[in-house]
Amino acid sequence: MAKKAKAADTAANIGFEAKLWLAADKLRNNMDAAEYKHVVLGLIFLKYISDAFEELHQKLMAGAGEYEGSDPEDQDEYKAQNVFWVPLEARWKTLQDNAKQPTIGKLVDDAMVAIERDNLRLKGILPKDYARPALDKHRLGELIDLIGTIGLGDAENRSKDILGRVYEYFLTQFASAEGKNGGQFYTPRCIVRVLVEMLAPYKGRVYDPCCGSAGMFVQSEKFVEEHGGRIGDIAVYGQESNSTTRRLAMMNLAIRGIEGDLGEEHADTFRRDLHKDLKADYVLANPPFNDSDWHRNDEDVRWKYGLPPKGNANFAWVQHFIHHLSPNGFAGFVLANGSMSSNQSGEGEIRKALIDADLVDCMVAMPGQLFYSTQIPVCLWFLTRNKTDGKRRHRNTESLFIDARKLGTLIDRVHRELTDADIARITDTYHAWRGDKGAGKYADMAGFCKSAKTAEIAEHGYVLTPGRYVGAEEVEDDAEPFPEKMQRLVSELNSQFAESAKLEAVIKANLEGLGYGE
Repeated sequence: MAKKAKAADTAANIGFEAKLWLAADKLRNNMDAAEYKHVVLGLIFLKYISDAFEELHQKLMAGAGEYEGSDPEDQDEYKAQNVFWVPLEARWKTLQDNAKQPTIGKLVDDAMVAIERDNLRLKGILPKDYARPALDKHRLGELIDLIGTIGLGDAENRSKDILGRVYEYFLTQFASAEGKNGGQFYTPRCIVRVLVEMLAPYKGRVYDPCCGSAGMFVQSEKFVEEHGGRIGDIAVYGQESNSTTRRLAMMNLAIRGIEGDLGEEHADTFRRDLHKDLKADYVLANPPFNDSDWHRNDEDVRWKYGLPPKGNANFAWVQHFIHHLSPNGFAGFVLANGSMSSNQSGEGEIRKALIDADLVDCMVAMPGQLFYSTQIPVCLWFLTRNKTDGKRRHRNTESLFIDARKLGTLIDRVHRELTDADIARITDTYHAWRGDKGAGKYADMAGFCKSAKTAEIAEHGYVLTPGRYVGAEEVEDDAEPFPEKMQRLVSELNSQFAESAKLEAVIKANLEGLGYGE
């Protein structure tokens, strides 16, 4: 059984972000987290670009070295260094100087409009409803003062990714505060890390057709940088049906300096595929679980492996992912556990077709309580079009099953996270099985992982639940004969019963002494 994480350990990992969140959350008053989210994240974004602008502005004003003769009010100077131009009325100092004014809401709205006007990349994505009556202007001023205490966009803090840490932590906390709705825009980071580290997207096209707040893309870029690559080594393509969530994604990419193609607007992937001709090297996604309210065109070319049922979009998403894979592409995505075994409405036939086509590379059963939005147990699917691409051990007609349900650490009463060691155990097992360079040697491990041939999967009725294949974990024999062990355990139990009776007598005596006896 996983141990609960100590509060001190959690706080040590997140640093100052928790204090900032607690302070900001106190200013929320009676506003819903869903509304307050955009108030806070919009201001954090504004502070970030203002800090980056101000740092370069000071260098241009000093006019030393390479900046000699530069005009600090020339927008082209900032564009040349990939820094957003911030007009005077939108600079953080202007807002903070007026934070106590009753017009602060309109001033922030005007600042957002001015920034979008002068930075076409940001057009239409910044929140602009700070002047609405429901937003307490006194608390808004306090929030501006609070965020003003943190340097976010200067070079030193950019190198530490202070903004990214704050932004990601706030997304996490808002997901928790919103409960079920939080899952519409945020996938827990540990799940994203497993997907990214399994697929290892060093270079190429990365696609997420239900991208939420763009966490898959951010984590992919982090992976590339941590392995010696650069931002830009991967090309990002995405789509999001919720207009508000899409704006969050655009802001999340902008603060990281990631160029992403999320289409010209928000759109439903099944009604209007914004990247119809894309063939991606990597598909990373967390589609809505068991979605019954989706648009199906029965003649859609994507339904190569069977017509998905109208009442559940799971296998519509799966076939959409496959449709967009390049000949050597990989897909990693989250689905509800029912997808591994359901035979309703033709789902079993579609799953059988996927297995017979040798597309299923790996299945991972995940522990519960990972999501803020649902208690539905989930699994990770990994598909590939080519198991013999020359870069890995040939695993034709073979799939890997990993049962990770016992992994994870409780961070509070209802939420669990995978530790670095948990993630490494899952991903190292997969890469060893694939035969990736330097990944070590693979071996089946009872209770955790098993490599199974398609024929064996067929014997199990094409069910992909890892527990069916990995078997039971081997229990170490303590060599104590059963009769002796049973006698010892009964003796211990009787001793505990006796101790319980003594404690009960003491409690009754104390109660009688207080006048509460029978």
